[in-house]
Amino acid sequence: MRPHAQPLLLLVLGTAVLRISLFSDVCLRYVKESAQPFLIATGFLLAALGLVGVARDVVPRVRKRVAGKGAEELAPSGAGGPAPRAGAPQDVPGHEGDGEGGTHGEEHGHDHSRGPRVAWLLLPPALLLLLLAPPALGSYTASRDQPQLVQDYGRFDPLPAAGRPVPLSLTELVARLQQDGSGSLKGRTLVVQGFVTPVRDPAGDKAGTWRLTRLLVSCCAADSQSLSVTVHGAQAPPADAWVRVTGTWRPGGTFGTTSASLALDAASVTRVPDPANPYLDKAPAL
Repeated sequence: MRPHAQPLLLLVLGTAVLRISLFSDVCLRYVKESAQPFLIATGFLLAALGLVGVARDVVPRVRKRVAGKGAEELAPSGAGGPAPRAGAPQDVPGHEGDGEGGTHGEEHGHDHSRGPRVAWLLLPPALLLLLLAPPALGSYTASRDQPQLVQDYGRFDPLPAAGRPVPLSLTELVARLQQDGSGSLKGRTLVVQGFVTPVRDPAGDKAGTWRLTRLLVSCCAADSQSLSVTVHGAQAPPADAWVRVTGTWRPGGTFGTTSASLALDAASVTRVPDPANPYLDKAPAL
């Protein structure tokens, strides 16, 4: 990589990071919300280093080239060119500036001022983030992931009064089904939200059920784990569509234990906009 290209690459990288972290929330497709300030700081640092490099390396090169062209236009034309002034150093083989002896940076067979060519591999992802940011993980990842076991709840918050819908995060729904021995959700109208993961049988045909899924992360999308419940009684929306499901627990197994069925009988399914933070599992607002 040529020296003048290095600061330009840093500037592109910094701009791409700022584009997804400062000027939008696209970075939340890839990392937790707590990491966003660090991405913003990194973007500013990369962009600042790139600007300093441009001011130090690129601008002087451009000015020198423009000045050289101007001098060539003003110099008298002649077959032999302008005569060297007295006392001017001449090119000596093996000295700096000679075409055969090479510069000091090339006396070992390579130019130490150039960066490694592998640095160009940073350019495609930077341009991708600038022009077309990849989407968040979805049903493709969830269908190939092992379901996550939720942590033990020491206590559960009181539910709304009987007869009112119960909005729950998918995490709390699974925890109550597997850990709440009082059976508090039996017969209650539940409201949960997530994205659609199709269910296919071994033959590859769609089965009569589908899954409502959330992906949870500890740090970034690379460590994501899925959490899902099976939905019965409603036609499957398109894969990866975000929906709100209103329904009741579908009895199966023993409530309050890990054998309890993670399934709902849907009364209604409503499409909702994709959330800004797809990995933040919280109860839907009613």
